[in-house]
Amino acid sequence: METLAILHMMLTDMFGPMGPVIALGGVGLFFVLLALPLLLRGQTDPMEKLKAQAEGRDRDRPRDGQAVLRQRERSDRLKKYANFLEPQDAKELSEMRLRLLQAGYRSREAVRIFHFAQMTLGLAGLIAGVIYTLVLVGADQLSAQQQIGFILGPGAAGYFLPKYWITRRVAERKEEITLNFPDALDMLLVCVEAGQSLNQAIIRVAKELRASSPSLADEFEIVSHEMKAGKDKPAVLSDMGERCGVQDVSSFVTVLIQSQTFGTPISDALRVYASEMRDKRVMRAEEAANKLPTKMTLTTMVLTVPPLLIILVGPSVVGLGKLGELSAGN
Repeated sequence: METLAILHMMLTDMFGPMGPVIALGGVGLFFVLLALPLLLRGQTDPMEKLKAQAEGRDRDRPRDGQAVLRQRERSDRLKKYANFLEPQDAKELSEMRLRLLQAGYRSREAVRIFHFAQMTLGLAGLIAGVIYTLVLVGADQLSAQQQIGFILGPGAAGYFLPKYWITRRVAERKEEITLNFPDALDMLLVCVEAGQSLNQAIIRVAKELRASSPSLADEFEIVSHEMKAGKDKPAVLSDMGERCGVQDVSSFVTVLIQSQTFGTPISDALRVYASEMRDKRVMRAEEAANKLPTKMTLTTMVLTVPPLLIILVGPSVVGLGKLGELSAGN
């Protein structure tokens, strides 16, 4: 008991009232980091020897295949940690994969890399908070609430940083696709009316859109490659609508699928829908212009009213001050 009392006193003197809690958390973090490699270690694969032999043969291949081999090795390393870097719920995994596709990350390991980034940045922020609180500032200079905030705050920020990045990336990509989609429809209509097939028109539009909208160009290239591979056209178009996550693209996909189902010419459907998209773009611009006066009103009041009050009321305040001094002197 005396030893525990002495230890408690030492921790309190070093780190303040929260010293025992901080020490206990540090010990727990140490054991977690110590046991993490053991927990993440995958089970022994009976085919490891065959894989090693295959990798030995792969090293003798030409140098242009080294990138593919490195990607395969990285995939194998991440696959060992799949139970910890992927949601176990199939629905949650599917939603996360779709979210990353909408952000433009199409790699097979995108979900694992996302969760690995969350775990790494969270632990790094937590360690940085501990170092800042205990070493740079000193626990005796901070209260218990400040210590908890400085320790847990960077960890929480690091954990939620990848999610914030993905959310912002999805919003920017949707905005880019929405702004450039009417132009893509016009070019697609011109190509189809010139006698090209839908697949040829999509390839040409993807090349023309590369400079102005890389995200939309990538989507059109994926559609063309999947069509060349023999995938069903309605399924290809539906996948494009899900990857984009934009209502205009989903409506366009529905129009093309209905046109193919009922046997109507694609050019007629494109002409009508392209006209609607042009009108919608004009309406969107008018809506943004109509919102501008309302936004400017608040800014004008904040920047104009205080200086105006100072100009109008300032001389009166100065005059009243001088009048008060004269009255006091008399």
